[in-house]
Amino acid sequence: MNYEQTSKLFKALGDPNRLQIMHILQDGEKCACHLLDLLDIGQSTLSHHMKILCDSGLVSAQKEGKWMHYSLNKSALEKAQKIICALQEK
Repeated sequence: MNYEQTSKLFKALGDPNRLQIMHILQDGEKCACHLLDLLDIGQSTLSHHMKILCDSGLVSAQKEGKWMHYSLNKSALEKAQKIICALQEK
């Protein structure tokens, strides 16, 4: 287990705004402009949260025009689930 990467992954989930972003992304890819419309945060705060989520691997980003589009990284979510299950086994 890579403890550094695992720590980043779970740290990313430790903030209410980031959890809300993850919940919104469950429905599929969203533009940053759409996330800003749904959240009560500014653009710089959204950028901060998205950097943490992307660095953790939980969210993928791609630029389309002037906006970033974000989506959940299913393999990272599966990895988090496996880590939790492994902790329960012992």
